[in-house]
Formats: sequence, structure tokens, C-alpha cells
Amino acid sequence: MKKTKLIFLLITVIFISSIRLTAQTDDFNGTWKIDRTKSTLVEYTPVLTRIDIKINGDSLLTERYYDTGNGQEYPFTENLTLDGKECSITIYEMPRKTKASWSEQDGSLTVESTVTITGDSGTADFISKESWKIDKATNTFTISWKNKIADNSSEGTFILNKANPN
Repeated sequence: MKKTKLIFLLITVIFISSIRLTAQTDDFNGTWKIDRTKSTLVEYTPVLTRIDIKINGDSLLTERYYDTGNGQEYPFTENLTLDGKECSITIYEMPRKTKASWSEQDGSLTVESTVTITGDSGTADFISKESWKIDKATNTFTISWKNKIADNSSEGTFILNKANPN
């Protein structure tokens, strides 16, 4: 009898956890556009203007659009796993290594990346750590970020609104 209760309890916990995770992932899916009035915009730093997100199971597919300050948007697509494994792509001839994982504590998604930039003075790593959260009450998506390159660092927040809320 105790064994049956234990099995039933384990199945119930797994089922509730999977419902919670599925609900979280559905909240992120869609097209999100920046609210420039509420976001941190750092001079000489590309601004995430839009992100398209599709989470399916343990896969995170994003298409990010950045404004580099000259009015042009530069997109790139990235397909990640959500288990913290590092994935590599090349964007505009620069290698990018990224990993993504869920936070069990608050349901946020952490995305960490390193882009190796080669310039006149050699190579440097642009390191970024993002924390993604959805606010269901305001239907907003917050990306809190910390960036570092050489001895320079910056941090801020992008606030994004769903482009076509249901």
C-alpha cells in the first residue's frame, strides 16, 4: 500500500511539474518588440528591437533583431537546447557560443553567450548573461542583461511587448 501511494505521489508531482513547465514555455512563444521608453538603451551598444521565440519541448529557437545605431536591423537565428548544453553558431563572421537553462526557483530562463570579436587590436570576448521573465499581469517580457568586453561592462533591461497578443 505504501509503495502504491509513493508511486501515485511521484506521478502526480511529475505531472504537475510538466504542466507548469509547459505553461512557462507557451508564455515565451511569439514575437516580442521592444518598448524603448521602458528599456535601458546604452550608447554604442546594439539594441534588441525584436525577438521571435519558439519553444518546443527542450528546444529554443530564436530570431533576434538588433539595431546597431545606424537605423538598420541585423537579424540572426539561433537554435538552442534548454538543458544548459553549449551550442555554437557564427554571426557575421564571429563565433558565438550560447547555453540556455531554466531556473527552477523563479521559472526564468537564463541565456549565456560569448561572441569572439576580431578587430585591429586582436580578439576580445563579448560575454553576455541574460535572465528572461514573463509578467503575465502586464503581458510583458523582460530581459535583464549584463554584458562585458575587456574591462568594460554594462547592464540593463529590455522590456518587450507581445506583437500580436492573443
